[in-house]
Amino acid sequence: MIDYGKVTLNVDAILRKKEMSKTQLSYRAEISHTQINRFCRNEVSRIDLNTLARLCLVLECDISDLLKYEPPSTIHPKQNGIVL
Repeated sequence: MIDYGKVTLNVDAILRKKEMSKTQLSYRAEISHTQINRFCRNEVSRIDLNTLARLCLVLECDISDLLKYEPPSTIHPKQNGIVL
């Protein structure tokens, strides 16, 4: 299996910076507290675009503030070019 890296969410760090609780975010963004906890622990594999928009609106941030791409530690030879 080819390692493409991973994308992580920075929700927990943004909440601390904004001094906002998970409960406040849950209420304002209309997202379940359980889901907010999963976002904070990076325990999600998919996230809806509407959910990302709600998080950006409530947290007053850009999508680039919420998401972080971490490239793979090693590049597979076929990953250098267009061929995957």
